[in-house]
Amino acid sequence: MSPVRVATRPFPGQKPGTSGLRKPVAVFREPGYLENFVQAIFNATGGGEGRSLVLGGDGRFFNREAVQRILRMAAANGVRRVILGRGGLLSTPAASCLIRKYATDGGIILSASHNPGGPEGDFGIKFNGDNGGPATESVTGRIYTATQEIDHYLTLDTAQTVDIDCEGPQHLGGMHIEVVDPVGDYADLLSTQFDFAAIGKLLANPRFHMCFDAMHAVTGPYAREILEQRLGAAVGTVINATPLEDFGGHHPDPNLAHAAELVARMNGDAPLAFGAASDGDGDRNMVLASGLFINPCDSLAIMAANAHRIPAFAGGLPGVARSMPTSRAVDRVAAALDIPCYETPTGWKFFGNLLDAGRIRLCGEESFGTGADHVREKDGLWAVLFWLNLIAELQRPARSILREHWLRFGRDYFTRHDYEGVDSGAADALVEDLRARLPALPGQVFGGLTVASADEFAYTDPVTGETSVGQGLRVQFSNGGRAVLRLSGTGTAGATLRVYLDSYQRDPALLDMQPQKALAPLIAAVEALVDIRGRLQREGPDVIT
Repeated sequence: MSPVRVATRPFPGQKPGTSGLRKPVAVFREPGYLENFVQAIFNATGGGEGRSLVLGGDGRFFNREAVQRILRMAAANGVRRVILGRGGLLSTPAASCLIRKYATDGGIILSASHNPGGPEGDFGIKFNGDNGGPATESVTGRIYTATQEIDHYLTLDTAQTVDIDCEGPQHLGGMHIEVVDPVGDYADLLSTQFDFAAIGKLLANPRFHMCFDAMHAVTGPYAREILEQRLGAAVGTVINATPLEDFGGHHPDPNLAHAAELVARMNGDAPLAFGAASDGDGDRNMVLASGLFINPCDSLAIMAANAHRIPAFAGGLPGVARSMPTSRAVDRVAAALDIPCYETPTGWKFFGNLLDAGRIRLCGEESFGTGADHVREKDGLWAVLFWLNLIAELQRPARSILREHWLRFGRDYFTRHDYEGVDSGAADALVEDLRARLPALPGQVFGGLTVASADEFAYTDPVTGETSVGQGLRVQFSNGGRAVLRLSGTGTAGATLRVYLDSYQRDPALLDMQPQKALAPLIAAVEALVDIRGRLQREGPDVIT
């Protein structure tokens, strides 16, 4: 059993600056495609000799085959030790937990997040650094360069496979492999963050009923262990708990459109007090109160306002952070607490730098991601446990907590309109045209609203000094409303245009409007500004959040 050098050639794959690679499964199954990217990771990060890695993924189709290929490559590149989740499974936050706990040199995570799975679905791979978080911009840049220069990859000349379903030590060539319980260390970590006794008492209350939808994704085993086994929730509280390679034919995206079963249960004949869901790899969350969707922007703001009630944050927060498209609700809380609020580009790696530097301990983004400094990834189950701990501590339902927050701070109405699978050329042209018009927009009127300012968001990291440009087009209107337009990098077919809209309301009599109605003037102004329907040939967004 010896390393062999396999000739290959550069491939078009990863976009510069992105933390991973997502493509249809059929692309990853092309000869050498997966291997090229994995070898590029080794080439860009100093090689594998003597290093240790964490490896696992969300269990989607091709996960098990990819694990075996990566193990052979790791051994051929001289990796000393791999910690592998049993069955090849690891949620993204659990992988971050293991990287940090066992002080490895990083980890390879196999996931396309909330994208569909199965043979006709998507697959993904990314590298996380030794802090447990997504690779920095400089590292992802080096990986991209390596994919364009690669001429060979290393693998073992063997047909041997690793028994990834059997916990314990194994060897492949000279490499030690430890197959571990994918849940235990992560569950132990979360038990140190929250008051499990108080949450357990809440879940034992016969008047409190909740449901957690794992969406047939990787979070199922974690939710069952934590909610049903450790906290004593009734068996069946976690639905769709068995991870499936195709997510049961569904889209593992925790929003109102795709978590339809959870929404139906929340609004059924016996309405539930609390509901939650997580995505394909377990890093995103959706939380629902009785009869109410709690948007992620409000969720982050409420967490910041009440962090001192949670054991992990008993000493308070040094600061908070949000992604730029996220509503400004948490900014108002930070101002009240007299702590800094950092506005970053979309992407958890930017939060990781602030977390590592101790400037923040809580952060979030509007795309259903919330997290803290216990790991360096957003964490779906962590967010759900935060809410349960808060409900238990305040002895009030989630619906009341949300309403009281609005009365104290006002409400930032927020929505995101996603136009999915649109023609890439048309979407690029729309964005380029708006970018060119930005300097001339202030003072112009669209749909009855006057533009107050317009720019393209750029960010200089206060920790590393690195600058990131082209992070979204922003248009601020004189009524205080804001629109942000971005092309998303998470899709694999066509382009996805995301339009974010938010507007602040302080009048107590106007805090209970339906968001699309409250934001209707802003929606009309944006359509008049860029003509999305005409230019993209769409009658409306595919998904409204």
